[in-house]
Amino acid sequence: MTTYTNPDLHCHSVVSDGTLTPEVLAARARANGVDLWALTDHDEVGGQQRAAAAAQAQGMAYLTGVEISVTFAHTTVHIVGLGFDASNAALVLGLERTRGGRGERAREMADQLAKAGIAGAYEGALHFVGNPELISRTHFARFLVEAGVCKDTNEVFRKYLIEGKPGFVPHRWASLGDAVHWITQAGGAAVIAHPARYRLSANEEFALFSEFKQHGGQAVEVVTGSHSAAEAVSYAAMAQEFGLAASRGSDFHSPDESHTDLGTLPPLPAHLQPVWDLLSERIQPAH
Repeated sequence: MTTYTNPDLHCHSVVSDGTLTPEVLAARARANGVDLWALTDHDEVGGQQRAAAAAQAQGMAYLTGVEISVTFAHTTVHIVGLGFDASNAALVLGLERTRGGRGERAREMADQLAKAGIAGAYEGALHFVGNPELISRTHFARFLVEAGVCKDTNEVFRKYLIEGKPGFVPHRWASLGDAVHWITQAGGAAVIAHPARYRLSANEEFALFSEFKQHGGQAVEVVTGSHSAAEAVSYAAMAQEFGLAASRGSDFHSPDESHTDLGTLPPLPAHLQPVWDLLSERIQPAH
C-alpha cells in the first residue's frame, strides 16, 4: 500500500463556490506538496474529470470527491464523499435534486436583502457564480463585499445571511441516510465534514455520529481548515469511539478568503486509521 504524507481531501473550485479552476487548484496543491488530492465541490461532480486529469498532469494521486448538503436536527451538515464512481446514476440524480432548491432560495435571499435596503443582490451574486445551479450564500457574500456593504466575508456572516439576520433563508437539503447511501452504493466512503462547525448539542452530535455510522458512514474529518488543535484532539477521540477512519482536508475555497491553504495542515494523529487506506483500490495513481 502506498504511503501518502500530505493528502488534502477537501477543497472547492469554480464548479461550486471556489474561485479557482480545478486546474489551478491542482497546481496550487502540488506546489504545496500535496501527494493525494480530492476536489469536493458542493453537491456537484461536474469538475471531477478535469480535476483527475489535472492531478495526473501534476503528478498527484487522486480520489473523486463531493460535499453533500444534509439537513440534520434542523442544521445544515456536510457529508464528504470520496473514492466513488462519479458517473453513478443514482448519485448524479440525488445531487441534481439537492441542487434543485438553490435557485428559489437565492431569490428569497435577494428579496430579504432588498427589504434591508440592498438592491440587486441576486444579479450581483450571479456575477460570482460559475454554475448558476449552485448559487449559494458565499456568492451573495462576495457581492456584499464588492458592493461595499461589508469589508470582508467574515463581516457579511456576522451581519447578514445567518439566522435572525437579513438574507437568511433555510433550505431543506438531502437526508443523512440518502447522502451516505448515494456515496457508498457508488463505491465510495462517506465522511462527516468539519464536525466542530455545527452548532449541535452534545446529544445531537452523538445522534449524528450514531446515525451516520448506522447508515454506513466510514470516516470523520479530524484535521481540517476550521478545526483548532484542541478540536482535532476531540474528534480524534470521537473517531475512535465510533470506529471511524479519519480524514484530512483544508476546505480551501479561495486565496483571498480561506484561512488554510491547500497542503498546509498538520498530519493526522498517528493512532488513527486514514480514510485513504480504506480507499486504496479507488485511488487514481500518479503517473
